[in-house]
Amino acid sequence: MEVEGNLSSGLYGQYSRRRGCRAAAGMLVTFPWLFGGCSGDHRAAFPLASSGQSALQLPWPAVQEAAAGSRVRIAMWDGDSAINRWMQGWVSQQLREKHGIQLEFSGLRGSELVGRMQVERDAGRDPGDIDVVWINGETFYQLRRISALQGPFVQQLPNAQWIDWDDPFISTDFQQPIEGYECPWGSVQFALIHHSSRVVRPPQTLDDLSRWIQGNPGRFTWDVSFTGMTFLKSLLIELSGDRQAFTRPLADSLWKTASVRLWDWIRGVRPYLWRAGQTFPEDVSQLHLLFNTGEVDFTMSSNDGEVDNKVMQGVLPDASKGYVPEFGSIRNSHYLGIPSNAPNVAGALFVIDFLISPAAQLEKAKPEVWGDGTVLSLQKLSADWREKFAGIPGRSRAPSREELRERALPEPAAEVMMRLVQGFRREIIDVN
Repeated sequence: MEVEGNLSSGLYGQYSRRRGCRAAAGMLVTFPWLFGGCSGDHRAAFPLASSGQSALQLPWPAVQEAAAGSRVRIAMWDGDSAINRWMQGWVSQQLREKHGIQLEFSGLRGSELVGRMQVERDAGRDPGDIDVVWINGETFYQLRRISALQGPFVQQLPNAQWIDWDDPFISTDFQQPIEGYECPWGSVQFALIHHSSRVVRPPQTLDDLSRWIQGNPGRFTWDVSFTGMTFLKSLLIELSGDRQAFTRPLADSLWKTASVRLWDWIRGVRPYLWRAGQTFPEDVSQLHLLFNTGEVDFTMSSNDGEVDNKVMQGVLPDASKGYVPEFGSIRNSHYLGIPSNAPNVAGALFVIDFLISPAAQLEKAKPEVWGDGTVLSLQKLSADWREKFAGIPGRSRAPSREELRERALPEPAAEVMMRLVQGFRREIIDVN
């Protein structure tokens, strides 16, 4: 079994690139502390992060004064050139020119970030050298378990008043209440993307998808990083027979039943996947490339707005169309947090507040910029801002977010992704 390239470091570990290599170095980061008591209620209280950072108690004018002219270091996923351009361009320019804040970026993902913060905590390194972290789901779960996040802090942000806290896809992260320890700043839903001239009627049910894959050998696959695993989570929920099953504390019996059905489904279609299912793309960018060069007829994205963005960039062909099948797809949000040993907490607070401002949320929602969904409640905004959001041009290759929401599936608890990644390695990757 081979995976195209090394699986991105982070939650998913790394695979060997050697031809014919069956063994995997481990899709899931091997932190022994991570799995202690994992089968318990994921809503259990986490210990509070110790904090000597007085900025969390400062009135906002004092935060602004302390942040002005400072350096703020952000650790973020850097796998999308459009997002990188926006963060390093428009965002950095706005903060530098208007507030004298200098942004610096580190390309840390998943377990790299968790491992680094674990080492710093164990070594008593305070302050560290990261002020803001872009996180969600598994990473949030892991960082809370080691008390590595400042908080609660979200209620201190002036622009948090506009967030749509009534939306459960925003107020909870992989079934975990965020409790002020991370701030939502983007909302997305998984979408399949098909080549509309080659796939005129894309499959809607899981049976339809199975038949399409078997009838079109070599034309479908998924990546083995976050996006592909999110796709498999949607299938897992469908195969469980209960769309709300994984919103409750995970029972071993539920996991066993649903996962066995998933592995059986994968084994059934595997011979008909791209390269007969003997290799998978490393990440979604590689899957996009296969799609763009005509090797496969489908790609996918965790962001329903990405299809328009990637066509505008020339990454995907003009015939690309995004959709959510009848069996549904995962909808979730991504967040920003502050490490417990952040050296510039005031700067972190100010930058996060800026990123959830109506101006920044509007800019990143534009398809030509990013196409990321807003976490703000438009009903809370002024009529002028509502008009600006309603007038965002360019989304033409996927249904509206309101339409897609009708098929939205809640993100399962973090433990489900962890078990899924491990199981996929054990049941599929490591088996000829």
